[in-house]
Amino acid sequence: MQGCRNNNFMIEQFNFDIRLIFAILNGKVSAAINRKLHRNFRQSGLEISPEQWTVLIFLWEKDGVTQQELCNATFKDKPSMTRLIDNMEKQHLVVRISDKKDRRTNQIHLTRTGKDMEEQARRIANETLIEALKGINQEDMKVSQEVLRKIFQNTQA
Repeated sequence: MQGCRNNNFMIEQFNFDIRLIFAILNGKVSAAINRKLHRNFRQSGLEISPEQWTVLIFLWEKDGVTQQELCNATFKDKPSMTRLIDNMEKQHLVVRISDKKDRRTNQIHLTRTGKDMEEQARRIANETLIEALKGINQEDMKVSQEVLRKIFQNTQA
């Protein structure tokens, strides 16, 4: 019981709305940014989702990776990544190529279409991020980043 009182004291000490904190940490901000990013992509003629963006940005840095590497990089489970890659193949953004050393493993490679949209997609994503961070100074950004990093580390166990 003593621990509960200590936790309540901490909550009161920080004077925050616990419902707001959980809404933020459970993805409210992420969902809002993703909706804005998706809208901005569509308005610019790019038919990609924020989830596809996370895969593309990884592949632009390192093309020809396994599905598992993409899962690890984007924090997605294997079935979700399989559906995502299936859709990206239908849009001619990526192709699966069997690994020569291990036929059970596929390497995911960008197509010409996937490569050609990099500059435009990065520009739109940067503009969206600038919009989202409007009115936030650099010091607040550093503190927020550190707090979120700590929360992430605390919840990895």
